[in-house]
Amino acid sequence: MLRVIVESATNIPKTKFGKPDPIVSVIFKDEKKKTKKIDSELNPVWNEILEFDLKGIALDVSSSLTIIVKDFETIGQNKLIGNASVALKELVGNQSRSLPFKLISLLNERGENTGATIDLVVGYEPPAGPANPNDPGGTNAQGTAEEDGGYEDGADGTVGGIAPAVPSDAKEAQLARRITKGKKTRRILSNKPQDFQIRVRVIEGRQLSGNNIKPVAKVHVCGQTHRTRIKRGNNPYFDEIFFYNVHMTPLELLDETISIRVYDSYSLRADSLMGEFKIDIGFVYDEPGHAVMRKWLLLSDPEDTNSGAKGYLKVSMFVLGAGDEPPMEKRERDNENDDVESNLLLPAGIALRWVTFLLKIYRAEDIPQMDDAFAQTVKEIFGGDGDKKNLVDPFVEVCFAGKKVCTSIIEKNANPEWNQVVNLQIKFPSMCEKIRLTVFDWDRLTKNDVVGTTYLSLSKIASSGGEVEVNTGETEVGFLPTFGPCYLNLYGSPREYTGFADPYDELNSGKEEGVAYRGRVLVELSTILDSKPANKKIEAISSDDVLIVEKYQRRRKFSLSAVFHSATMLQDIGEAIQFEVSIGNYGNKFDTTCKPLASTTQYSRVVFDGNYYYYLPWVNRKPVVTITSFWEDISHRLDPVNLILTMAERLQSNIAALKSGIQAKVSENQLAEIWLKLIDELIEDTSKPFPLLEAKSNVTVLDTHIQNMRLKSLKHIIDAATRMRTDATDVKATLAEIEDWLDKLMQLTEESQNSIPDVIIWMIRGEKRLAYARIPAHQVLYSTTSAEASGKYCGKTQTIFLKYPQDKNKGAKIPVQLRVNIWLGLTAVEKKFNSFAEGTFSVFAEMYENQALMFGKWGTSGLVGRHKFSDVTGKIKLKREFFLPPKGWEWEGEWMVDPERSLLTEADAGHSEFTDEVYQNESRYPGGEWKAAEEPYTDVNGEKTAPPGEITCPPGWIWEDDKGKINWWEYGITIPPDNKPKSWVAAEKMYHIHRRRRLVRKRKKDPMWMVCISSDFHWKPRSSDTFRRRRWRRKMAPSDTHGAAAIFKLEGALGADTSLDEEEAKSSEKAKESATRVFGANTPIVSCSFDRVYSYHLRCYIYQARNLIALDKDSFSDPYAHVSFLHQSKTTEIIHATLNPMWDQTLIFNEIEIYGDPQTVVQNPPNVVIELFDNDQVGKDEFLGRSVCSPMVKLNPGVDITPKLLWYPVMNGGKACGSILLAAELILRDKDGSNLPILPSQRAPKLYMVPQGIRPVVQLTAIEILAWGLRNMKNYQMASVTSPSLIVECGGEMVESVVIKNLKKTPNFPYSVLFMKVLLPKEEVYAPSLVIKVIDHRQFGRKPVVGQCTIDSLEDFRCDPYATREDIAPQLKGSSFLSTTKRDFSFFKEEEIVDWWSKFYASIGDHEKCGQYIQKGYDTLKVYDCELEEVPEFKRLTDFSDTFKLYRGKSEDNDDPSVVGEFKIHVPLYFNHHSIGDASIMYELSCFLPQEKDLKISVYDYDMLTRDEKVGETIIDLENRFLSRFGAHCGIPQQYCISGVNTWRDQLKPTHMLQNIARFKGYSPPILSENGSRINYGGQDYTLEEFEINKKLHQHLGPGEERLALHILRTQGLVPEHVETRTLYSTFQPNISQGKLQMWVDVFPKSLGPPGPPFNINPRKAKKYIMRVIIWNTKDVILDEKSITGEEMSDIYVKGWMPGNEENKQKTDVHYRSLDGDGNFNWRFVFPFEYFPAEQLCMVSKKEHFWSLDKTEFRIPPKVIIQIWDNDKFSLDDYLGFVELDLHKTVIPAKVPEKCNIDMIPEHKANNPLKAPKTVSLFEQKSMKGWWPCYTEKDGSRVLAGKVEMTLEVLNEKEADERPAGKGRDEPNMNPKLDLPNRPETSFLWFTNPCKTMKFIVWRRFKWIFIGIIILLIVFLFLAILLYSLPNYISMKIVNPI
Repeated sequence: MLRVIVESATNIPKTKFGKPDPIVSVIFKDEKKKTKKIDSELNPVWNEILEFDLKGIALDVSSSLTIIVKDFETIGQNKLIGNASVALKELVGNQSRSLPFKLISLLNERGENTGATIDLVVGYEPPAGPANPNDPGGTNAQGTAEEDGGYEDGADGTVGGIAPAVPSDAKEAQLARRITKGKKTRRILSNKPQDFQIRVRVIEGRQLSGNNIKPVAKVHVCGQTHRTRIKRGNNPYFDEIFFYNVHMTPLELLDETISIRVYDSYSLRADSLMGEFKIDIGFVYDEPGHAVMRKWLLLSDPEDTNSGAKGYLKVSMFVLGAGDEPPMEKRERDNENDDVESNLLLPAGIALRWVTFLLKIYRAEDIPQMDDAFAQTVKEIFGGDGDKKNLVDPFVEVCFAGKKVCTSIIEKNANPEWNQVVNLQIKFPSMCEKIRLTVFDWDRLTKNDVVGTTYLSLSKIASSGGEVEVNTGETEVGFLPTFGPCYLNLYGSPREYTGFADPYDELNSGKEEGVAYRGRVLVELSTILDSKPANKKIEAISSDDVLIVEKYQRRRKFSLSAVFHSATMLQDIGEAIQFEVSIGNYGNKFDTTCKPLASTTQYSRVVFDGNYYYYLPWVNRKPVVTITSFWEDISHRLDPVNLILTMAERLQSNIAALKSGIQAKVSENQLAEIWLKLIDELIEDTSKPFPLLEAKSNVTVLDTHIQNMRLKSLKHIIDAATRMRTDATDVKATLAEIEDWLDKLMQLTEESQNSIPDVIIWMIRGEKRLAYARIPAHQVLYSTTSAEASGKYCGKTQTIFLKYPQDKNKGAKIPVQLRVNIWLGLTAVEKKFNSFAEGTFSVFAEMYENQALMFGKWGTSGLVGRHKFSDVTGKIKLKREFFLPPKGWEWEGEWMVDPERSLLTEADAGHSEFTDEVYQNESRYPGGEWKAAEEPYTDVNGEKTAPPGEITCPPGWIWEDDKGKINWWEYGITIPPDNKPKSWVAAEKMYHIHRRRRLVRKRKKDPMWMVCISSDFHWKPRSSDTFRRRRWRRKMAPSDTHGAAAIFKLEGALGADTSLDEEEAKSSEKAKESATRVFGANTPIVSCSFDRVYSYHLRCYIYQARNLIALDKDSFSDPYAHVSFLHQSKTTEIIHATLNPMWDQTLIFNEIEIYGDPQTVVQNPPNVVIELFDNDQVGKDEFLGRSVCSPMVKLNPGVDITPKLLWYPVMNGGKACGSILLAAELILRDKDGSNLPILPSQRAPKLYMVPQGIRPVVQLTAIEILAWGLRNMKNYQMASVTSPSLIVECGGEMVESVVIKNLKKTPNFPYSVLFMKVLLPKEEVYAPSLVIKVIDHRQFGRKPVVGQCTIDSLEDFRCDPYATREDIAPQLKGSSFLSTTKRDFSFFKEEEIVDWWSKFYASIGDHEKCGQYIQKGYDTLKVYDCELEEVPEFKRLTDFSDTFKLYRGKSEDNDDPSVVGEFKIHVPLYFNHHSIGDASIMYELSCFLPQEKDLKISVYDYDMLTRDEKVGETIIDLENRFLSRFGAHCGIPQQYCISGVNTWRDQLKPTHMLQNIARFKGYSPPILSENGSRINYGGQDYTLEEFEINKKLHQHLGPGEERLALHILRTQGLVPEHVETRTLYSTFQPNISQGKLQMWVDVFPKSLGPPGPPFNINPRKAKKYIMRVIIWNTKDVILDEKSITGEEMSDIYVKGWMPGNEENKQKTDVHYRSLDGDGNFNWRFVFPFEYFPAEQLCMVSKKEHFWSLDKTEFRIPPKVIIQIWDNDKFSLDDYLGFVELDLHKTVIPAKVPEKCNIDMIPEHKANNPLKAPKTVSLFEQKSMKGWWPCYTEKDGSRVLAGKVEMTLEVLNEKEADERPAGKGRDEPNMNPKLDLPNRPETSFLWFTNPCKTMKFIVWRRFKWIFIGIIILLIVFLFLAILLYSLPNYISMKIVNPI
């Protein structure tokens, strides 16, 4: 125990407004205690004792007390006077001791002495024994700071709960448990905006701070705000739900925040905010069911981190996406004993506490230019130094949990150094997940620009330890958030600054994947527990910390090589194309601030592949790029990542094999072998030694924690796998746990401290970036640890699909497919690259010699804007003598002419047909004659070309016709300064001065010539040529032998011509410097040459596809496939009008040339890419989807290995849009092709089928379709569907049904059986889909398809025709009856106190609302929490026939096609033979089934003036319910009753129904015994006694035989009497639940007569009650005022009301001048209210606003609030205290006032040591009398404000009429009669009673003064008379003596 005696203080300084009211707070280990305040005193004396429970933990030398003295403020925050710290080291020891601390100086906020001092005495009692940190009853050694939050109002105990003490290292793990929630695997979320609905239900509040408050809650979500109704009191009951509909991407939604604030609506001040709570939507989404159910939120002040809990709010929150079902929520109000602390929105056992995130921001680098270079350009013009590199003014904004802090702005610096630390103080564990760091560019005038955004995810930099759940007793591996020091990379839009709006600016905000590196920031994060609030949000980092972080910035040189093997599937043709590779800012071609590197390939022009795509003709010389860069060596982080990825990849492959075996239904032995292989390989992989962190200088704290966590997790997997290997018996049952291991391994690969940027490949067309790909560096990083630690693609050829930035088409078009080999490693080990290199590397310097044609001669004088020698672009001047080889390289040979073939490719290369075109041009003056133009023949762009007569047919081509074709003239005009028209029109006008027409002539390849793609170049001169050039190259070789790794020695530019021409000499000298810095043009050209080419043969077997999307209006597509493999592509045939095409086609690719070792091809074969399109007669073919397949490589065709057809998903925009069944094999062929397998058989010329052995094995299968009918058919082409029929297609066979003559009258087929024989695959995986089309027979022979449906899997319909099938009988309504004897039952009538609602509540277990229902022995019903169709045992009620939806129309934007109808069929499949089953029976009923089969139930929001709004609707198929054999038309009850609330409703009695079922099942009729107590059914005897044993029987039961028959029926699986819960859906958000509707449906055919009486389910009506409260007396009321004579007194009156009826507030008369807190009233309050006895709730009906037209009903708990007030005549009355009593749990009062204390009213705290008080229900006891305490809140704790003696009485309406009573003491003053209170004579109002004022105030207070004055006056008069008379008397004596 630590005892602090606060004695006194001296010399407290005055305030501006007078003397302060000092109050002292003493803090020990964040536990705070307070003294009372002393009013208006500069030298206060408290003499108060404050005690701190040490919880068994002794003091140590670091223990101290914090003393805070504040000036108490009634309104607003207390103001600091001074503080001090008292060290307790002198008290440490095992002996009890006490020490005084005198004259302790108080310091202000700045640490300056205030002159005030304070005196204390501190006593210490050490604990009896050693501390036991594992004692569950103890508290945390760190105190309960934020368990009560460091609360100012925490004097009377903690509010946030006390956390159990744990070991210090485990304590941090426990506190971090929340932040790892984000690691749980979420489902894959789409990047497409979707509909979401967020629901927030605000239930109730507790212990809201303040007195006499009117709280209101506001909920803000995604820019939308809703508020609750205003309530009264500190414990308001809201029970309101708000809906927020949003349309955004899931990732954007999960980063949004739910903000809940509670305000005091009474207050108009700025501090009306009472408390706030914020939570990420992502946190709610991660919870089970995407919902937080009935959790308490701890409200806090967002501005004051020292403030404590401001109360609690109970809420439920839901996040619903498409198809999500909200979990069922208990709507009833919990009892008052609900434990707040145990149900806080936190993991169990964790208490909130303040922590500080110290985020140190050191520096940034490589920030791109963000400002315009105009000023720098002006400086350069005038000779100044321009610095375009540093045109950026960066600062960092840190955002977390709604708090934003910004660093300082550093102007004009691309590599700024801030060296600042950001203090983020939060309640921990936090509900927010990410710390966002955004680098901004500061602008003086405009909005700050975002440079880049990155995140620190708490779930990745902290761990709770909960992931390793092994019962070994080991300490869990857990740690608090920590990070770095490490760089965080920024990604966003391309770095190039243009001065125009950046089209990709959104990427800088982190909304989508960034396409370019934009710099990086060096940061460090640490977490301090139980920290005190920092003085500043941002501070400077000490110089020592800056020096320490230098070791984490040490860099090493890395080398990167990328060999481009192929670039195929190009579709963007035109200008030449090159590729750029960069890592970080190294290799950026367009950034002039970067060092020149050989990071780009040469420009090349595309070549047509002869079918559909284009490719780059690199042939045997592959372009190579090399980059050297400098980064931190983080191999100790990336090596474990690659190791675990290798384990996960192997495990994933084995899981796929296991699943394939299960699906293929292989034998148990084979499956066991696959499973054992999986387990053994997993144990082997996870048992390998792990790289350790020793000898690494840049190891961070997070590195150590992550390594420990990984080792523990791998050990857990090993142990679990070992146990499974020995204990498992069912292979399939282990699959879920094995997949959990895979998820765990993938989680362990997360590495947040990855400071090496991604490798980025850009495709550049002309000078514009077109497409990109990002490759994580660890995937290509070489490791010296082991081969498994190297990246998956390190030194291996991989296939990469580039993508467009912010692709709106979601990948519908591939820019290019690359085959590239990338190697990244330390330069120190670059020789290891030699083992990965293929081919021969050669390096050249190159330049181009340019000439122009002038006056018929070629020379340099005609060059305009070009140089004699230049780079490939012609813009940079070069000279031979300025070329210098890089260091380590030397020239090998001289300059030589070497033409660049890839840039000279003709446009017809690769084509088999080509069209030459020339435009003939004429001109005129307006209105004149047309004459030949100045340039009579041009191309389409207006450039001069040769006339048609001079165009000759190239070798290898022949003209298709002799003359060609001439098109019509088109006309145009020129607009200066242009000299050519910009647009052309077909109609001639007078003002047109130009016209042209197109002359075309087609040619095709000469069949006598061999087609040679990429071998025809523009060599021969043409008359239209005006410019020519040739390429000069010079080879370089390394000066010493380095092997292939020598290419990494190439750094920097080779040199450019820095000499100036005479004209150029006038320009600035700066031109020289800029010329040498030009990048890319004169860097070395590296290429990889292959001496040998291997010829391959590819066969792609495309069998079929299924479930493709419909892109035609007829609900189908016309699919075909482009199949691409390297530089060749083929196209399948077109299959018309189907979504399940069967091509059965083999595509053969002959003589595919692949360079490189065949073994390398085996390991990483090129991909086969299949792109599916929908063929359209008009317009461009539409993209259906894409699939990628890896071929099986056969280097020896003689090996008998056959590829297997597999299903591959067809993807479109990241969404699966079907699947395709295919296989591919790549065969290494001989030169003559003699080793190739024979060609498959042909179905048509050059159309090969899939060969035997690969194609599926089929068997003859019979398909029987029992077509029932069509329903809800929508119009087609403005006309209704009247005469439909079905067409069924499967496996190439088709059958058509008969036509329904009139769909409206008879929607069923007249003949329902369709039969077809089909050859279907034996293996279900290959089975085709069953396609059903509905056609409408219209006039003139038109038969349009009006709907279609595809049944994907036929497995569910397979059956054995010989197997006997037992099924539940339909309840056929026959005319036969069992012979029974009618028995009369006589029973007496009784007043039923139960209703149907009693039955319902009894069924759901709510015994409080069901009354005596269960005790009477009545039956219950079944309440389903879903639709009846969703109950598994009832098989969706489609046992009679299945219902399928029909679709029509085109699927646009990946939306679901529209539903146009339904059809009902039953499809049995039989193998090897066929059989026709029994015909279906259709019942002739007088109702309108099946025409009107759908029952639609809609829920509306009623509005009196405006249109009612539909909330949602649900649709029930009545036909299914009526026809179902489960008897869903009317559920059967548990008991057969002939009277009462459970009277039998069905039209047939149980005995009739049992007979019908027996007849259907083929049983003999049930036999009833004579006495009706036994029935023989199905060969078994049933007796009534065995069913009704131990059951209570009541008078409503019917005859025994019917009861027994009913009991037998309930064993037949029929639908019981039930209530189903149906989900409401809206047409605006069709996939999101809009609420639930509990209901049931009975269907009774009229032909069987009237059914039984319906249930009465009308809502219960509230009963009228009267609450009478008699206020007798008060005692010990706070004396709030002082009279003019200085007496403490109060003018007491009492006010009362029932919540919800505030307008009926009542108050007593005033007891004036109570001098001792006693008051006498004898006053009666009368509160009428309406009450539901069964629900124990009051009903309040009133208008929400004065303009509301209707009243709104609320149901709230019955309570009464009694308040004590002090009456003031000339100011507002003063509130003194209150008591709130629940009429159901009324606290039993004290009989005498002495026993009445504040502990009678419970305070909801987890650590409340007081026992719960005894309570009774006032509705049961009717009346009670006694004393209750009233209290008020003061300084955060409850204070007794007085005691009130009351009589509480509750009467119903009848009792109130019998025993009337009036309000107050009004008539009728009876029951009981209230006399006038016997108040003392001192009770009066002073200014209305002057006499009494004189008597009881003046006289009583000053009587002795008055008496003294009178006596003094008498004495004075006596003396005066004496003195007056004495001289005369004396003289008389002298003159007249006796």
